[in-house]
Amino acid sequence: MRTRRGIGSSVAEMSDPTPSVWLDGALVAVEDARISPFDHGLLVGDGVFETLRVYGGVPFAWHRHYERLVHSATGLGLHAPDSATLRSAADAVLTANGVAEARLRITVTGGPSPLGSERGNARPTVVVAASEARAWAPSERVVTVPWPRNERGATAGLKTISYAENVRALAYAHDHDATEAIFLNTRGELCEATGSNVFTVAEGVVRTPPGDSGCLLGVTRALVIELCGELGIPADEPALPAEAVATADEAFLTSSTREVQAISGVDGVTLPAAPGPVSRRLAAAFTDLVARDSDP
Repeated sequence: MRTRRGIGSSVAEMSDPTPSVWLDGALVAVEDARISPFDHGLLVGDGVFETLRVYGGVPFAWHRHYERLVHSATGLGLHAPDSATLRSAADAVLTANGVAEARLRITVTGGPSPLGSERGNARPTVVVAASEARAWAPSERVVTVPWPRNERGATAGLKTISYAENVRALAYAHDHDATEAIFLNTRGELCEATGSNVFTVAEGVVRTPPGDSGCLLGVTRALVIELCGELGIPADEPALPAEAVATADEAFLTSSTREVQAISGVDGVTLPAAPGPVSRRLAAAFTDLVARDSDP
């Protein structure tokens, strides 16, 4: 078995090209990584995570992502490692794998636990992994799935690893000639997509569902709202009806890996423009933000 390396190891010591992850305090080759079959994340989905886009070897918006990780972990009663430890782990993983344009994921689970919902006394399992960034299409066709988000649930607004609903929703989208799925909440209001926030533009006003809709408050979502303020684009966070996307002049998705991505159609209805002028302007502004500030 390969020797695990601490996060302070030199590049020379990490010459093995085998893909590596950071697992519970040390770098380890992916093929040698071992997580207990009793881990609560595996057994019951007890865990949280963050996904960051890496540009030129630097994780973007680190502090915002770390703050949300802590918020999610606290919401589940988990403890996340301190920011400095995780940032060192992230840098070590990126260096070990030789990736500069990447998708970086930090996962914290409940650790080894009994075979049930009760959490054990073990320390959390922490994994930091990276892969090459994928190229997204210029636009997505979306479909509204028949299953609502519960805006009053215990995990509403937390980024947990319990993604079975998203997996099912994406399969539904692919079965209905779409590439992304959007959820309504139990009140029948627009909520979010499987891994991104939804924005509409009507008569020049940018709108996105509020936090109490049950959506996850994305880091890119927040940055886009701030960019609207800088650019003088009216923006609001009202409760939106189910038909808000279909009746919009333009609409788009935001996430750390998608950035700003146009929606071309919803539930078989083609939108007037994809991307529209406001979407293009915000996408360009976001690209400029990435170039000038790695941790806004």
